[in-house]
Amino acid sequence: MTGKATRIDLFSLRTPQMRAFHLTWLAFFVCFYAWFACAPLMPMLKGEFKLTPAQIANINIAAVAVTILVRLIVGPLCDRYGPRKAYTGLLALGAIPVLGVALAQSYESFLFFRLAIGAIGASFVITQYHTSVMFAPNVVGTANAASAGWGNAGGGMAQGTMPLLLTAIVMTGLNYGVDQSLGWRLAMVVPGVAMLVVAMLYWRYTQDCPEGNYAELRAAGKSVDSGKKGGWASFATAARNHRVWLLFTTYGACFGVEIFIHNVAAIYYVDRFGLSLASAGMAAASFGLLALFGRALGGIVSDRMARRRGLDGRTLLLCLLMLGEGLGLLGFAHADSVPLAVPAMLVFGLFTHMACGATYALVPFIDRNALGGVAGIIGAGGNVGAVAAGLLMKGLGDTQHTLSVLGVLVALSAGCAIAVRFSAEHKAREQALYDNTLANI
Repeated sequence: MTGKATRIDLFSLRTPQMRAFHLTWLAFFVCFYAWFACAPLMPMLKGEFKLTPAQIANINIAAVAVTILVRLIVGPLCDRYGPRKAYTGLLALGAIPVLGVALAQSYESFLFFRLAIGAIGASFVITQYHTSVMFAPNVVGTANAASAGWGNAGGGMAQGTMPLLLTAIVMTGLNYGVDQSLGWRLAMVVPGVAMLVVAMLYWRYTQDCPEGNYAELRAAGKSVDSGKKGGWASFATAARNHRVWLLFTTYGACFGVEIFIHNVAAIYYVDRFGLSLASAGMAAASFGLLALFGRALGGIVSDRMARRRGLDGRTLLLCLLMLGEGLGLLGFAHADSVPLAVPAMLVFGLFTHMACGATYALVPFIDRNALGGVAGIIGAGGNVGAVAAGLLMKGLGDTQHTLSVLGVLVALSAGCAIAVRFSAEHKAREQALYDNTLANI
């Protein structure tokens, strides 16, 4: 607990904790923007590559499938090498397929780059890891949720701005022979370059934990709280904890659905309601932009609940949010006009983002000595949920039917949230840490 920040000084960059806070959400923002930059352009790319519904489903699955593996790996890597090295490496390597997708000339090559781009979705795990080791129990839920939420908004920003960026490039380059086919490729260069810039900033201005970087601390003979036995031992310890798998399921039902909506929302509005590409992109963007405050709100409320009811308050909140998400998703699925669909999407979207924030407000308290493993496995659950949703849509062949089934499954998953229980000893230990933090403020 040494050196962890007990408050969030939002407009300060003077401390390593706040530099980590701001650079983690910025890094996650550009990664999420790049991850979903292709999604709002799919109605156009569908025609350019002559994609069938099955091929579109394969692309959506590919976009999230590889993230499962990388999220499982990157958590233990944070324990072993520290979040600074892990994030810098992911940003630099992840920029390669983002820039490479502009070279795709066929369905197969586009699918390959879309699969590779999915690796940058693991950025979320590093974001949550870094804020977890930088902030004390009284504010860690808020710090985790706010950094993830603001970063998560990159997906919504991509939905709204990529069609506008494409239009601007085509209009500007009209006299130079730039058409839509070349324009979207040039547009994809923007997030790729942004990732490389943020990689340099992250390496220069962050450190692994309040005391410094893991390598230097270990060389000096100082212990590091998380991953004391090494990254993979941390993963194995987390994998044996049943609470991890319960939250794996709930995160699949909230973040998995969020990713699924990011991938299908624009084309759903075009196909079902006949909206233009720009209008559909703006409608889809409103869902993603809820993350600007929705996730943070979930973390803030979770921290408030913890003051009154401890860890049990956090799990009860998550259960209620999952129920709200499921019912809201059913409402969105059965909306038969744009004036009904957009508000319904915003309601269920708010519950979804808050549930994501409330899930990771619980993560730091599952097992402090296996934080990377816990964060990685639960984070991978989100992508497992997204892949499952993609396979469900491919099997059902209808987006509206898929949304209805998902609504029921999400509501049922609320049972996993309330099943996350802690022993009296565990709760007493965490309460002592919490009380000690408040006493030292």
